[in-house]
Amino acid sequence: MASKTHIILVTLLSILSLLAYSSVYAQLSPNFYATTCPNLPTLVQNAMRQAVTREARMGASILRLFFHDCFVNGCDASILLDDTATFTGEKNAGPNLNSARGFEVIDTIKTRVEASCNATVSCADILALAAREGVVLLGGPSWIVPLGRRDARTASQSAANSNLPSPSSDLATLISMFSAKGLNAREMTALSGGHTIGQARCSLFRTRIYNETNIDSSFATTRKANCPASGGDNNLAPLDSLTSTRFDNNYYKDLVARRGLLHSDQQLFNSGSQDAVVRTYSINNAAFASDFAAAMVKMSNLSPLTGTNGEIRKNCRVVN
Repeated sequence: MASKTHIILVTLLSILSLLAYSSVYAQLSPNFYATTCPNLPTLVQNAMRQAVTREARMGASILRLFFHDCFVNGCDASILLDDTATFTGEKNAGPNLNSARGFEVIDTIKTRVEASCNATVSCADILALAAREGVVLLGGPSWIVPLGRRDARTASQSAANSNLPSPSSDLATLISMFSAKGLNAREMTALSGGHTIGQARCSLFRTRIYNETNIDSSFATTRKANCPASGGDNNLAPLDSLTSTRFDNNYYKDLVARRGLLHSDQQLFNSGSQDAVVRTYSINNAAFASDFAAAMVKMSNLSPLTGTNGEIRKNCRVVN
């Protein structure tokens, strides 16, 4: 009798967790603006094409902006809010200060969207769509973006400081920080593949290239040329040494060759639980692309504000 009760209880819990998970998807819909702002996808695509043509790195910058938004109280565009005399946003939190970028691109898209469909589309949804377009424009996979998020009226610098993984994080920390957001270890490893595009500052990888041993020596020597032991903190290096403006699986090939730029990158391939996943992605770009796209959809559903919660900001930088 006890075991039967246990089975019923486990089944009930499974159904409840499934309902809780699917309710987010029920609130968000890819067709949310189909009648109220049908031009939205085209407006975002065109603006992102212009931005990425101007600077290929912008695809990576917008993707990172979206990740840093979603990991702090959900995908609610809180990262876009400027600090004021009476309001402290997230832009000056440690992980964002002097590194979060692309705000002007979101401003441009918002201005065009407002001109086409006034007070209709949230900044949170614009950022979600822009992140996908940046990846696609650099040769990466596409995915269906659920829409209907609303914009936060608040932000949290303290949550930005505590919820975002650091470049010095070890594997256990990375797994637990993603797990706290409902993302498993394989999804964490797939999302880390966003580092196939973009660059990092010398100050974030200096310790790795000068002090760590699980690193290819010729790679370390190459990076030291543009990242001295002291000074040059803002000098940039590509996170993917092979094709930093193309979204592909070369990031994982770098990891297998011990050419990960950040400590946190190489932690994914360092005789740990993710070695097999990294090897798979390094030889199977289709597997990586598919897993990345699925994980992006899951991440984009983190705690959205829907219904009457939040607002539709007129200007992404300030609450209405």
